[in-house]
Amino acid sequence: MLFRDMFGTPGMRGVFSDETYVETVVRVEVALAQAQARVGIIPQAAADTIATLCDPAQLDREQLRHDTDNVGYPILPIVTQLAAQCGDAGGYLHWGATTQDIMDTATVLQCAQGLKLIADTLDRLRDELRQLASAHIDTVTAGRTHLQHALPVTFGYRVAVWLSALDRHAERLTEVRRRDLMVQFGGAVGTLASLGSGSEALHVRAELAAELGLRDPEITWHVARDGLTEIVGLLAAIGASVGKIGMDVAMMCSTEFGELAEPYVKGRGASSTMPQKRNPISSELMIAAAKLLRDKSSAMLDAAMQDFERATGPWHIEWAVIPEAFLLLSSSLAQATHAVGNLHIDTVRMRGNLGLTGGLILAEAVMMALAPDLGRQRAHHIVYDACARAAESGADLADELLRTPDIVARLGEHRIRQLSDPSAYLGSAQAMTNSVIHRRASN
Repeated sequence: MLFRDMFGTPGMRGVFSDETYVETVVRVEVALAQAQARVGIIPQAAADTIATLCDPAQLDREQLRHDTDNVGYPILPIVTQLAAQCGDAGGYLHWGATTQDIMDTATVLQCAQGLKLIADTLDRLRDELRQLASAHIDTVTAGRTHLQHALPVTFGYRVAVWLSALDRHAERLTEVRRRDLMVQFGGAVGTLASLGSGSEALHVRAELAAELGLRDPEITWHVARDGLTEIVGLLAAIGASVGKIGMDVAMMCSTEFGELAEPYVKGRGASSTMPQKRNPISSELMIAAAKLLRDKSSAMLDAAMQDFERATGPWHIEWAVIPEAFLLLSSSLAQATHAVGNLHIDTVRMRGNLGLTGGLILAEAVMMALAPDLGRQRAHHIVYDACARAAESGADLADELLRTPDIVARLGEHRIRQLSDPSAYLGSAQAMTNSVIHRRASN
């Protein structure tokens, strides 16, 4: 009731709800019967009856809960009730399949829906970031390394760096959906021995894949869990990139920075005791989701180490981890889209913060201007000393440089003043930002 939309979204909960899972299992069982009928493994009349009479809405939920708890898996309880719905045709239900065939295929179908929701939300976030980068391509701000002023950048450049990672993730999502959304149908140990030694068994698997819109794998993957591991790993990687955005935004929202504020909603981020507080709630949730997703990816790597032809325990890890990973990333992306979409940006404060070090942020510009005459090492030494004197006295770097005869002799006052303009030392920041803005990753 309280926290579910902080760690999930209604849409993603719908994909991974028990109701959806049961409906998906029934869909797989019906699709298997239809595929087998087309190949001639079971009578077409039986498959048609199964398709007509199998009704997930009519399943006794309390009986399913009780029997699943007893059996340890939900498929036998579901199949038992479905077979009863179908009369004599129920004898052809689940023909040649094993529990893991149905569960894995149902999980993959849920992942397909979940990845579609993730891709759609990621696209919306990317659009917001693209607009933000474009709007602030010339907004000069302090670039920071090790939390210290380093060199000037633009806020648009910083946003474009965030965006570039998400563009690459969009490409990875396309690849994952193509590569890892595979049907599972192998029977007891994966060999499909129950359907004989002919080509019909593999034909059934191909027909089942086509029926469900999934890839037909080369071999059964009951204990080769790289596909699901890659999916969750990608969710964690996307979460980390979104968490990086949250980290930057939260820090820029701090009182000392004061460069950003999350969108104002009355009461959001409020403190129970300090009326002035406006905490960066969305950013905090993005950071938390990233940290939680790391553990989901780690758990999937553990679950990938499965014994022989059927796992003793690791498979069960996936039942909890996969839905949780999708829920966490769905929330993180929703929070990011909210925060970025109406972000308050204080460009005056950004420019003011540039001056906090009295021009020291442009020391590299002066050093590189001197380097052709003095060599880089000597230029670094001279400017380093000037920076130390300026920091100690509280003077602007430009004034200290103008008191240094060696520097004045080589650069002159006009050039020193030019080098003191942050907007004149942005390198290729704007060009690179433009290249990201105008790039469209396939998805």
